[in-house]
Amino acid sequence: MSSSLVPKVIQDVGEVPLVLHSDVREPLANLSFLRRGLALAELAMIAYNDEAEASRAAEAIGFSESQLFEHDGAQAYRFANAQDVVLACRGTEANEWNDLKADANASMAVVGAFGKVHSGFNQEVDDLWPVLEGTLREDTRPVWFCGHSLGAAMATICAYRCKASAIVSNPQELHTYGSPRIGNKRYIRHAELSHYRWVHNNDVVTRVPPAWLGYRHGGDEVYLDRHGRIRKLKGVWRSRDRWRGFMAGLFKWKFDLLADHSIHLYAQHIATAVVQEDRKASAGRETRDEDDLVIRNKQDESEQND
Repeated sequence: MSSSLVPKVIQDVGEVPLVLHSDVREPLANLSFLRRGLALAELAMIAYNDEAEASRAAEAIGFSESQLFEHDGAQAYRFANAQDVVLACRGTEANEWNDLKADANASMAVVGAFGKVHSGFNQEVDDLWPVLEGTLREDTRPVWFCGHSLGAAMATICAYRCKASAIVSNPQELHTYGSPRIGNKRYIRHAELSHYRWVHNNDVVTRVPPAWLGYRHGGDEVYLDRHGRIRKLKGVWRSRDRWRGFMAGLFKWKFDLLADHSIHLYAQHIATAVVQEDRKASAGRETRDEDDLVIRNKQDESEQND
């Protein structure tokens, strides 16, 4: 059985501390769905930090190799250990012009026969993909992708490109946190990929760019309700949960649409779910499997709430 979660705090002077819970000592594929989701969420969170801090944080949770790739403001980390390679794309930084420009550019670019994809997100990946593909090409370890916000969009495009490239190892899974929509229906369908799209209650980024411009979500959804619990809520039940979360935020002088986008909250809520999973297992009670947690994508935007 996997070890219990023990918090690890990594902090540079004057910066927000990284509170980490993962302890990856075996292949990611051997972990439970929740533990894998937590490890990838924490790597997506670590990707926001400078190389020195990111290296210390990644090593603390089981990834001894850390390398930052950067080109014209687009950034991604390659984290690895003896069993796996993880590509974590860095999300939106409020003071980075290129990030803001990529988020604001809602026009679509045509990608051959694959459909149309958000021009800004695609350009961010164009800046990095040649070197990323080069470092992954001959690596026989399983490759995993993750990212938050803009990084989620970039990680999705990277995973799609990896699937279509000559890279030895196909992407094992893609986990995105607070992801915007990235392309049209044809684009999100063109690559068969295990994609889990984590959505936290009122996270506003998951609702842009708008569907009326032709954008669609891909992947199977994992929804975190206003209390941070994983629940398969849809339709009116989802709307009610979001409204209650929004009102509760106002009473705390918090704007829920933005607060719910925090990668720190995503990781914290998933860590809580892992603790609950461990308690049930220790008590001999039945734990929830992946099908109990995931809202399967039926490729019909009318059935998606974000």
